[in-house]
Amino acid sequence: MSLTHFDSKGDAHMVDVSDKPVTSRVATAEVHIRMAQATFDIIADGRAKKGDVLGVARLAGIMGAKKTPDLIPLCHPLPVTKVAVELTLDPDLPGVQIEATVKTTGQTGVEMEALTAASTAALTVYDMSKAVDKAMEIGGLRVTLKDGGKSGRYEA
Repeated sequence: MSLTHFDSKGDAHMVDVSDKPVTSRVATAEVHIRMAQATFDIIADGRAKKGDVLGVARLAGIMGAKKTPDLIPLCHPLPVTKVAVELTLDPDLPGVQIEATVKTTGQTGVEMEALTAASTAALTVYDMSKAVDKAMEIGGLRVTLKDGGKSGRYEA
């Protein structure tokens, strides 16, 4: 197996997907953001000065998925047909668990869109809460599901 984003000379290039069939594709990614208990309580109680942290982060994640080819140089622009971003307060962290699912019908997968959605949502939680907790930690970003296309299904 070789890296697909390099040509025979070793130069980076966008993969040619023009001969691939159009299929339904889905990918899910997850990430978490750990924070101080006081920060968790502020978010859980809806007392953040910047507003609804989880609602804004959800919208940011959706926007992030749609902007992926603008951020990741070799990603194809895709007709994203669905983006769902779920943010769940997790008192055991304490923090927020984030899961992003992206769907398309196209010639290449949406793993990067799901990863971008999840990370953008986490970064937004950080941005909206950093005034009270600069030590928050974002971690565990990974693809948990990929389905569709030649390589089939992957589940973490």
